[in-house]
Amino acid sequence: MYLGTQIDRIARADAETVAALGKAGVATVHEAQGRTGLLDPALRPIGAGAAAGTAVTALCPPGDNWMLHLAIEKMLPGDILVVAVTSPNTDGYFGDILAEFLRARGGIGVVLDCGVRDVAALRESGLAVWARAVCAQGTVKESLGAVNVPVICGGARIVPGDVIVGDEDGVVAVPASHAARVEQAAKARNDKEEAIRARVRAGEATLDIFGLREKLSTQGMCRFETLADFEREEGA
Repeated sequence: MYLGTQIDRIARADAETVAALGKAGVATVHEAQGRTGLLDPALRPIGAGAAAGTAVTALCPPGDNWMLHLAIEKMLPGDILVVAVTSPNTDGYFGDILAEFLRARGGIGVVLDCGVRDVAALRESGLAVWARAVCAQGTVKESLGAVNVPVICGGARIVPGDVIVGDEDGVVAVPASHAARVEQAAKARNDKEEAIRARVRAGEATLDIFGLREKLSTQGMCRFETLADFEREEGA
């Protein structure tokens, strides 16, 4: 177990690659890496916003946010704090004071597999925040967790330095070692989708673009011109 461990230096994904993945968006990045890395959709954005950065992680005991203070101190500009808990908990681990501290360190967002509070202040701060719950219940600072170790957040394994992309669709994690490849796959997917949109604007049907019309009959779809035709067939 990692409890009682802190790691000061981490290898971060390339900044240009991170920015490109952020521009692609969560849905495209998720598809581009083989539909992997998507965090639990129960982690919802607190207010509108999007962000892409590199992960600094904090592993916390239930109801204890001590490690967030330590983790934020280790953040660099462009980082996103990723918070995991050792047992399910929805207390308000993160609020306006920690948001102020995180922004002072150059952090751009936080993803919490637990709760937040001071929601109005968080929205006004412009910080990108995703959390499992909103809860006014506070936390203590008594038990050791861990900082900058691999964690499971929202069901996804996240290693410090991995790419975190978040928007109103949710959050996806990209391993740093795969980031360049996923960026290229995301670009190819965007190019393909733009070509599809052009065909739709030109009047084509999506059934034809995706080759789905013939598949209807092979799957046994019965076709009738009118509801009356269908009812006559049913009554025969």
